[in-house]
Amino acid sequence: MTTITTEQIKELRDQTGVSIMQCKKALTEAGGDMEKALVIIQKFSKGLAAKKGDRTLGAGTVASYIHATSTAGAILVLASETDFVSKTDEFKALARDIAMHITASNPQFVRTEDINEHDKKVAKEVFTEEVKDKPKNMQEKILQGKLEAYFKEKVLLTQPFIKNPELTISDLVEQAIQKFGEKIEIVKFSRFTV
Repeated sequence: MTTITTEQIKELRDQTGVSIMQCKKALTEAGGDMEKALVIIQKFSKGLAAKKGDRTLGAGTVASYIHATSTAGAILVLASETDFVSKTDEFKALARDIAMHITASNPQFVRTEDINEHDKKVAKEVFTEEVKDKPKNMQEKILQGKLEAYFKEKVLLTQPFIKNPELTISDLVEQAIQKFGEKIEIVKFSRFTV
């Protein structure tokens, strides 16, 4: 049996922000392997986020970010269940990080479900034209791949986080749900440019 040290637990907690007990549990399950423990914590975060999905959002914060050039900026509403969480500095920092990401990455939609039929139709017309010379039996599969890739760049939750491209914005929110123990959701955002 592998002995888990306090230093390992502290290091994992510093990296993830999750509770000491969850860090110890993940390290134990991973046999002391830090990389495996990170994967276990991420998997646990997704499960926890799904369990809290039907809870009511009753609080939140409005955050903004203006780029250093003062030519682009974003404002967003990040919601939580209670003001106990939404008033913490960590929650406000998360909201500001997401606003900074929006400013840099220019997403068009919060989630995939927000893509309207008109945008889907226009993109499909463009990509149908691109795949018309491909073998008939492969056209639909190639078309779907192109549409998924195109919209993945346009949807905030599926974009890689600019501060850590190994995480998507969805992963970032799921980690926050685990950390704060509440449902957290990006309600809406707006991006402005000169």
